[in-house]
Amino acid sequence: MKTISKTFFLIFFLNAMLWMTPQKASAQISVNFQIFYDNLSPYGDWVYNPNYGYVWIPDVGYGFTPYRTDGYWAFTNAGWTWISDFPWGWAPFHYGRWMYDNYYGWSWVPGSEWGPGWVSWRRSEGYYGWAPIGPGISITFAYSSGYRLPNNQWTFVRDRDFGRTNINNYYVNSSVNTTIIRNSTVINNIQIDNSTRVKYNSGPNRTEVQKRTGRSIAPVAMRERRDPGQNVDKGELQIYRPRVAKNNSNGQKPVPNKVAKKEDVQPVTQRNKNTQSQRGNQQLNNQQNNNQQAGRQQEQQRNNEQAKQQQVQQDNNNQKAKQQQQRNNQQAQQQQEQQQRNNQQAKQQQEQQQRNNQQARQQQEQQERNNEQARQQQVEQQKNNEQAKQQQVEQQKNNEQAKQQQQQQQQGKNRPPKQEKNN
Repeated sequence: MKTISKTFFLIFFLNAMLWMTPQKASAQISVNFQIFYDNLSPYGDWVYNPNYGYVWIPDVGYGFTPYRTDGYWAFTNAGWTWISDFPWGWAPFHYGRWMYDNYYGWSWVPGSEWGPGWVSWRRSEGYYGWAPIGPGISITFAYSSGYRLPNNQWTFVRDRDFGRTNINNYYVNSSVNTTIIRNSTVINNIQIDNSTRVKYNSGPNRTEVQKRTGRSIAPVAMRERRDPGQNVDKGELQIYRPRVAKNNSNGQKPVPNKVAKKEDVQPVTQRNKNTQSQRGNQQLNNQQNNNQQAGRQQEQQRNNEQAKQQQVQQDNNNQKAKQQQQRNNQQAQQQQEQQQRNNQQAKQQQEQQQRNNQQARQQQEQQERNNEQARQQQVEQQKNNEQAKQQQVEQQKNNEQAKQQQQQQQQGKNRPPKQEKNN
């Protein structure tokens, strides 16, 4: 279990480092529009448009829609980034703008600014939606009240399904677009790339998406490729995103090596719905296989992340249980110590009571001795009093007798002497 925990922690730490490490933009690579002309030619036709110059018409099946067909949104450090299954997806979904023509379908107008996806975002109760921004439209104007896109160019999904890698299985039928748009608001989450000063909309708030989907959104780290292309490997998006100039170093405008006439381009209604052009078909299949494998790896990463979070939660629960047990043991020990103190105090009180009882008995015995002594003194006093009384009576008798004797003597003195008889 400890090994698994360490493994999950290591995976989390590495992903966090990838996420937090500032990405060196491939601004070091200086290229011009020629990179688009050369790399996209195998997958479509370059035609000249009097309003926008050279535009590219991809050789795709009928029903193709930018930011809808064969791809999904993934959250990166640049916001919600469109990851395309097409081998050429590194360019038209991150540079320039798309426009729709009823005859030719969708075509791409090159641009020099890189963004995670040049779309307009909206939200409503229960839905997220997006639509490609047209050519010549700045990001500021695209989110103003004066810019409106046709309702049928919007793609909507239930908010609970946003962020899935198989999001193409969850698109809402376009017949309800008008109702959804009428009750929606613009997601105006404008960001600025500090290295290029390019403004773009990073899409729905990640925290809000997690709340609405009920799923944790694992950020996909983004790394620079040195050559044209893109792929997802081990949860990391490797994509070619150089800083692009319109003209070459001599100030001359580059041109495609081959420019098709508009009348030679097959109309969108006649294109095969199920297959791509044979040009570059093998490369496309290989790229799709790689992207599918990368999608599975990304899903595995999400599973690993979920397992890691569960493990962390379990470790937290175990730690809380351990802490609770420690608190219980500590409380039991304190109660035991308190009981011992109570017993000791009770013993001391009992000993004190015994000493008090012993002292009380001694005091009682002393009191009894004192009482006995007092009775003896009282008896002695009574004897003395009786003796004194007898002495007093005797004294009175003596005094009475002495008085009588004195009276007798007095009487004897007062009696006349006896006369002698004459003869």
